[in-house]
Amino acid sequence: MSSYTNFKILSLMISALFFIVQTIMAGDPDILSDFIAPEGVPIDGKFFTYTGMRSFVQQTAPPSYFTYLRASKDEFPALDGLSVTTIILGFRPGDVSPPHTHPHASELLLVVQGSLLVGFVDTNNNLFTKKLQTGDMFVFPKGLIHFQLNEDTSNPAISVSSLGSSSPGLILVPNNLFNTSATIDDTVLALSFKTDVSTIQLLKKALSTPYN
Repeated sequence: MSSYTNFKILSLMISALFFIVQTIMAGDPDILSDFIAPEGVPIDGKFFTYTGMRSFVQQTAPPSYFTYLRASKDEFPALDGLSVTTIILGFRPGDVSPPHTHPHASELLLVVQGSLLVGFVDTNNNLFTKKLQTGDMFVFPKGLIHFQLNEDTSNPAISVSSLGSSSPGLILVPNNLFNTSATIDDTVLALSFKTDVSTIQLLKKALSTPYN
C-alpha cells in the first residue's frame, strides 16, 4: 500500500477532527438555529457540500508544489457559525509553513503522510516543538505563533488541520511585518530587530515574492 493511499485512508479521520474541534475548541459564538441560511440561497444537500478538496485527494501522487487548501466560511458558506475550518497542506521536501497565527481559533493538526517538525511559542516566550510521524496529531493553542516544517529532503509530507472557527484568520508573521500593503517604516523595523535599514530592505525585497 503506497504512502499516498495511506493518506486517502487517514483522510477519513477528518470527520473525527470536526467533532473534536467543535467539542473542545469552538471559537465562534453560539448560533440560535441549526445553521445559518443565507437569504436567497437554496438549502439542500448541495449547500452542505464542498468539493474544493476533491482535486487534491483524487490525485494519484502528491503534487510537486507547496499546496494550501482551505475550507472556511469564505470558501464554504455552510460553515458560517459552525465553529470549524479545515486546511490541507502539501509540503515538498524541505518546505515550510512559515511562522503564523490564527487569532480566532485553535488548530488540531494530523500528519497523514511523511513527517513534520512543528512547534509554537507561548505568551511566556516558551517554545514547544515536536517531530511528528504519519498518524500523529498536534494542537496549536488559539492565537499563538506556530510553524510546520518538512525536514525530509527526499519525501513530501501532507497534513490536515481542523480549526475551531469558521473564520480563524491568518497572520503570516514574515509577510505581515515586511510585506504589508502599507509597509512598516524601515527604521521602526531596524530598531525593533536590532539591525540596520539595509538589512530590513533586503528582507522586504526577498518577501515581495510569495511562498511557492
